[in-house]
Amino acid sequence: MAPPSFLETARAFGRIGLISFGGPAGQIALMHRELVEERGWIGEEDYLHALNFCHLLPGPEAQQLATYIGWKLHGVKGGLAAGLLFVLPGALVMLGLSILYAYAAKLESFAALFLGVKAAVLAIVVQALIRIAGRALKTRFQQGLAVAAFIGLFVFNLPFPLIVLGAGVLGVMIAGSSEPFSRGTVPTGTVPRWRDTVQTVLIWLVIWAAPMGLIAATLGPSHELWKIGAFFSKLAVVTFGGAYAVLAYMAQEAVQGFHWLQPGEMADGLGLAETTPGPLIMVTQFVGFLAAFRVPAPFTPLLAGVLGALLTTWVTFAPCFLWIFALAPWIERLQHATRLKGGLSAVTAAVVGVIANLTLWFALHVLFRQVAPGPLGVAWPDISSFDWKAGLLAVLAAVLLFRAKLSVIKTLGLSCFAGLALGFA
Repeated sequence: MAPPSFLETARAFGRIGLISFGGPAGQIALMHRELVEERGWIGEEDYLHALNFCHLLPGPEAQQLATYIGWKLHGVKGGLAAGLLFVLPGALVMLGLSILYAYAAKLESFAALFLGVKAAVLAIVVQALIRIAGRALKTRFQQGLAVAAFIGLFVFNLPFPLIVLGAGVLGVMIAGSSEPFSRGTVPTGTVPRWRDTVQTVLIWLVIWAAPMGLIAATLGPSHELWKIGAFFSKLAVVTFGGAYAVLAYMAQEAVQGFHWLQPGEMADGLGLAETTPGPLIMVTQFVGFLAAFRVPAPFTPLLAGVLGALLTTWVTFAPCFLWIFALAPWIERLQHATRLKGGLSAVTAAVVGVIANLTLWFALHVLFRQVAPGPLGVAWPDISSFDWKAGLLAVLAAVLLFRAKLSVIKTLGLSCFAGLALGFA
């Protein structure tokens, strides 16, 4: 079959970007149906090979998969078109929802609606925890890593990057053992040129850092936009395991570290991200918008919020193009590197503990109005502050997801309707 033209490729990824609801699993399945089954632009084996490669990288794997396929079809311009068209529709929708939220969140009807959103998000995160744990925890070693990561975060409040890097180093160190991980081989064949790889990395590092250089030169490193850009740049490097894995760290820093958001607003942002097409990590744009909106000087709140959202999106997704364009030529060697796979397997196991911490964090702040440090500094709820409406809505959302097997979008919609009904009851 003749390869598609660049215009045909762009149109296909534009369509995928508009209808890619359902999180990474749904997006990956959608691309498989559109590009492998219906159009035959990429073979089954190549698609799975590319998907495994993208799982090894930090950042949203579905967006990176789209970028890789575009690169394979039409080089760098194809990768840019596919990656951007996959992200832009969701980014524009999320920006609009963030503006609406900033101006309307304090309205009584809006608060009632988002009570349903928070309850649905709690059920969605529990579902994600169960699914990811079932796929990732195959050995006792991986189960132990997950438990250790949870204890390190929830009990000892260790930094998220330390958990991820520590698990990765441990996995690399023991990757030669046949107990926790399987062995692999490095294939022979044509080796990409290091000079080209280094050049690509340098170009994309400049692109990634360009807005930060402009902010440093015009507003200075003490400005809120600099803090936003620096934080989300760091986040882009440690987002192994998908959006759910990094949410706990982002929520901790955004709420307790920078004081950009209130605890419940993090759940609101995730609920909005679940309703938009594109990568779930787009919730970062919501955080960046509100952070800049609330500390706007010298801009108006709206302009500052838009700049914060655009900056967050830039520093979150520019690295994705760097990873793909620099590493795609090395895909065969990376795919079979035993120690690298061992390190990433360990990180994936630790991510389960990270998501368990996120689940408990959401549960405490959704179901209780007051949460304060308890014994050993561990977060502990005031039992008398239990919100029975939130509890009832959470049970409803769980029944819709786990028993009725409804989609995330339908569960969010029905939970919002139930929240409005309870709010005016």
